[in-house]
Formats: sequence, C-alpha cells, structure tokens
Amino acid sequence: MPKHILILNGHPDRNRLCGALADAYQNAAAERAEIQRFDLADMQFNANLSQGYAEEAPLEPDLLSFQQALRDCDHLLLVAPVWWGSVPARLKGLFDRTLLPGFAFRYEAGQTLQEKLLRGKNAEVFLTLDTPPWYFRWFQKAPAVYQLNHATLGFCGFKPVTTTLFGPVIKSSAKQREQWLQQAASKGRKIASESKRTAAHSM
Repeated sequence: MPKHILILNGHPDRNRLCGALADAYQNAAAERAEIQRFDLADMQFNANLSQGYAEEAPLEPDLLSFQQALRDCDHLLLVAPVWWGSVPARLKGLFDRTLLPGFAFRYEAGQTLQEKLLRGKNAEVFLTLDTPPWYFRWFQKAPAVYQLNHATLGFCGFKPVTTTLFGPVIKSSAKQREQWLQQAASKGRKIASESKRTAAHSM
C-alpha cells in the first residue's frame, strides 16, 4: 500500500523557500504516495492558548482537520524557517493548539513518563536559516532541532525524526537554491518509495 505523507509548510508566508521546498518534495513523493498538505499561511485559527491546559478551547475546523491528518499519516514532513533559534510564533501556536493531552500524549497516574499517542510514525524536518548550518549546530547548539525532534515530535511518538538544514539562505545563489530544491525532491522520492512495512521496521 502507498504511504500516507503529511506535509506541513510552517512558514507564515507561503511564497518563500519553505514553500518551494515543500512543493519539490510533494511533487516527487506524489508519484508513489498519498499526500495531504497544510500551509500555515492558509490555516485559520487562534494561535494563543490563553488558558493553557486548564480550560479546553474548541478547535477550529482547520485544527480538527490537521489533527485527523496527524492520525492518518505514516510520515510527516515539516518545513519551517528558523527565527531567533526557534520556529515562528504562529507555528508554535499550531503545536500548542493541536498537540493536546489525550490526543498527542497522555499521563497516567503513577507514571513518570508520558504515553506517546502518535507512535508508529516517523518524520522529517526541513529548516531554512540565514545562519550557516555549521555555526547553528556547533555554536548556537541548534535549539530548533532539539525542540522539534525531542521536545515536540519525539515527545508525541514520532520516531525517528531526521533534520536537514538549508542555509544560509540570505547569501544563496539561484544555483544553490535549485540544488536545495533537487535535494528536497530526492528525499521526497526516497521516502515515498519505502513501503509501510519497511518504514515500520525502522522505528
């Protein structure tokens, strides 16, 4: 059976490199996989979890659809820019509003660690940045990578989570950006060619 891939373009502006990377990945993966895509720029929701988890806030239709897509997917591609070492506030708001207790994780009485309710799925993260990737990893300690891979996606059960850094974007040439798009397409083609059985055994 074809894999079900969920693509989330987490840039608040659809017409940026993140969107182009998502397009390249999607076009290549669509040859062999079922694709569902969300663009943060098109989603309508209140990003402010104003009451925290103390009060349950009704989910907007886009958030309900995104939750269902998370349930259904075998593989998630998240594409996002790095702003101030992390992800844009609206993308963080999407996580706050949708990765809720009882949906993405659950704590049971007497347990120290959470139950990961989105197990059985894996993920890729594409991050664009103006900082050179080596500087981001070794000097800034790649906070966005740790946040997404361990404190967010990994916390909910996605495993493995792999990360590709694209940068520095601000100094990139047209040739470099084209190479990045080809790299994204190659990754999309590769993940789509893996069967569900192969992907499950890699977890």
